Amino acid sequence: MLDGHFTLQTEHGLICIQDTDLKNDAPALLLIHGNSSCSDIFKYILSDPVFLSSWRLITFDLPGHGASSDSPVPKRTYTQRGYADLAVEILSHLSISKVVVLGWSLGGHIGIEMIPLLGGLLKGLMITGTPPSLGLEQTDEGFRFKNIHMGIAAKKDLSEEEVALFARNTAGETAFAAGKGIDQRKVVEEEEGTVVAVVNGAEEPFVNLDYLDQIQWKRLWKGKCIRMEGLGHAPFWEKPKEFAGILADFMRDCEKL
Repeated sequence: MLDGHFTLQTEHGLICIQDTDLKNDAPALLLIHGNSSCSDIFKYILSDPVFLSSWRLITFDLPGHGASSDSPVPKRTYTQRGYADLAVEILSHLSISKVVVLGWSLGGHIGIEMIPLLGGLLKGLMITGTPPSLGLEQTDEGFRFKNIHMGIAAKKDLSEEEVALFARNTAGETAFAAGKGIDQRKVVEEEEGTVVAVVNGAEEPFVNLDYLDQIQWKRLWKGKCIRMEGLGHAPFWEKPKEFAGILADFMRDCEKL
């Protein structure tokens, strides 16, 4: 391990992990990035003095992303359930007894998939850029597929021009990952054990925020979906201090559970 970074050989490949290894009684905070991104997207949280001194911070590069290897079992790994299984394996390896997850875009979908896998160990989940959904009808409602950049993200093969356009305009934008999984909307409408915080940029370009407001969340933090004015798909990157204040409040509330 060097500066909190190490690699772990898993069923889903060689995974690059960062762990601050803070020892206290508070829940650890697991940060899960989105598709076509990596854990570096959370650099502001990972360098925030309040977070470094208060909570154990853990993040990792998904298989095929960042410094992690491709998966040797693609059909099993590259689904939301596969990613969730990997996240649970990492937490088990680190002997984490209670955790809060911050999931961004695809990472939020992974976090929802983790709810039934972790049970009472998962004290809270914050999602941003993530509409809980399953099937074409819900994804059509939850995502703004007419957005040109979301359309590019959904394609399997991209031209050089599309790659450049995607990189310039999205800074890590994520798409809804294809694959079988749980009914995520049903989970957040029925799950009683995990409090869910929903925080998005008010100018979110890829997710239909009105769809999120229509969900009958079982345990919605603050009783409402939070919209951060003037921000887009990655509010924790665009206004890191403002987002960190919201996340810290959520962490403190989760500590009481």
